[in-house]
Amino acid sequence: MRRFTRLTNGHSKKLANHLHALAIHYVHYNFARKQKDLKGTPAMVAGLADHVWSIEEIIGLLDRAEMKAA
Repeated sequence: MRRFTRLTNGHSKKLANHLHALAIHYVHYNFARKQKDLKGTPAMVAGLADHVWSIEEIIGLLDRAEMKAA
C-alpha cells in the first residue's frame, strides 16, 4: 500500500486515518479481489461470502457504519 511511504502527500498523517485506510484495503483484498490460485476471493474460500463483492457493496458498509454512529 502506498500509504506506508511518506514520499508523497498520500500518506496518513493521523493514526486513525491510517487505520481506516488499512481496514478498507483489507476488506477489498479479502472480499472483492479474486485470487487466481484460490479461484475466488479469500472470503469465499473461507465460507464468509458467496460472491465477489463490488465496490458499491463495500461503500454500502461504510454508509451503514456512519448511520449507526450518528
